[in-house]
Amino acid sequence: MQEARLLSEQKRISAEANAENQMWPVLTEVEIDRARPYGRVRRVEIGEILYRPGEVGRPCFILLSVSLEIVQPTINGERLVTILRPGMFTGEAGSIAGQRTVVQARVIQAGEILEVRPEDLRTLVAHDASLSEILLRAFMLRRLMLIDRQLGNVVVIGSRHSAETLCLREFLSRNGHPFSYIDLDVDDAYRNLLDRFGIAVSEIPIVIGNGTMVLRNPSTSQLADSLGLNDNIDNSSLHDLIIVGAGPAGLAAAVYAASEGIDALVIESHAPGGRRAPVQR
Repeated sequence: MQEARLLSEQKRISAEANAENQMWPVLTEVEIDRARPYGRVRRVEIGEILYRPGEVGRPCFILLSVSLEIVQPTINGERLVTILRPGMFTGEAGSIAGQRTVVQARVIQAGEILEVRPEDLRTLVAHDASLSEILLRAFMLRRLMLIDRQLGNVVVIGSRHSAETLCLREFLSRNGHPFSYIDLDVDDAYRNLLDRFGIAVSEIPIVIGNGTMVLRNPSTSQLADSLGLNDNIDNSSLHDLIIVGAGPAGLAAAVYAASEGIDALVIESHAPGGRRAPVQR
């Protein structure tokens, strides 16, 4: 029995180490050379900020001789996410999808980086299957890590007994946006802080984004606009097809339309998938 438990623990540790390596892989010189035609090399200095939370269209940076500090600015200071060293690269699932960044990258060791613009990164992913697998796996695992550790650029302050609070938390969870949650029912410090600023019960939940944006009891539409979830939609474009609802039928219709070369736009009021997911507690 003891041996079985020991073997199970060893397998768990091995799986976690493997996931960590896939989340923060180190590219070989051969792999970096294959990526060079898609980017440009430039020098960066200590203290330079490559991107901040809330920015759109930031490049993917492959570190040639540079080290970066990835941090999440919060209302209480900075939280360290990880340290990237030569051979590693920046980015996560949101960045390749055209969403706003949720973390900050700061240079802690000067040197050279390979800067790959978003459109060139998509071309690289489409043409190099081996690098595509490494990049996409890392991007997805990093987004899951940000969600699991609540390292997003959004803080929701509310009550577990508030329907509006539950609605916002479910909206963020189902859209895969990492966020932190502060429960006023158990956190006296934040409850007293809101009382001092004269925030009424009707104004809760409060949403703080990027340390500067403050929304009082926002709708999901207002929250989506403030987070830039619709930034990549061109309102001036004329589409061939508009699909209302991103449930199974809507998503299938969008896939078939795209396969036929039809310019389709899917409109969804809450989140893609069409099935309610449990809210993190």
